[in-house]
Amino acid sequence: MKTKTQTLHSRYLQTKRKNKRRVISCQFILLGIFFLSWEIFSRMQWLDPLIFSMPSKVWNLMTAKIADGTLLTHASITLSETIIGFILGTAGGTLIAGILWWSPFLSKVLDPYLVVLNSMPKVALGPIIIVAFGPGMTSIIAMGVLLSIVITTLVVYNAFLQVDENYKKVLLTFGANKKQLFHYAVLPACFPTIISTLKVNVGLAWVGVIVGEFLIAKQGLGYLIIYGFQVFQFQQVMMSLIVIAILAAVMYKAIESLEKILIKRVSKS
Repeated sequence: MKTKTQTLHSRYLQTKRKNKRRVISCQFILLGIFFLSWEIFSRMQWLDPLIFSMPSKVWNLMTAKIADGTLLTHASITLSETIIGFILGTAGGTLIAGILWWSPFLSKVLDPYLVVLNSMPKVALGPIIIVAFGPGMTSIIAMGVLLSIVITTLVVYNAFLQVDENYKKVLLTFGANKKQLFHYAVLPACFPTIISTLKVNVGLAWVGVIVGEFLIAKQGLGYLIIYGFQVFQFQQVMMSLIVIAILAAVMYKAIESLEKILIKRVSKS
């Protein structure tokens, strides 16, 4: 026999799963409406089919590019650059935030420089990065890192400073040193902020890599977009944008899965 608590819990889980299915269904319906409207508006000339193309033509081009292997090649190059830039930017920003937390003197010295660097348009530094790292994949990855590392540093460092003082006092009472204080109190308390930063960095890494490919790449989705504009192949432009959206969504969902795993581990501990 189920207890009343078990019955209520099972009902709660059923309601939660039902609501999740509703959300997913609505998301797919909206996506279907978007593509259907795009197709109809283009066929009726409400949208310029030369510029915006239409889903059916984009799909045909995509299947042809997949069949000859070119789309997979370009997409894999851009995806690998983005993942590397994403990891380096997030890890580097978190590391710098940890160093600033460790040294209040250093944080006070660097604070105005970080603020200025964050407010500066990073894309404007593209030519300097190309000259510094050369016209290759390294420069493209550096663009992805640059767009995410500063904002990661500022957000995570601020989260480190906002950790509840009571956590620190408990550990200090038991004789914890600064390393133990950071490991057992500060870092675990900031996991939600770090995960939120990861979600933001997905978009920033994609922007940085695509801009880098705009400037120097001879392969990749950014290159396909620029080349499509140059030769007026707007179907290729739209196809590349759709592929970028799909890959970015997959990365975002992967971060959400990581968040759930971390939450489960933290709750168990």
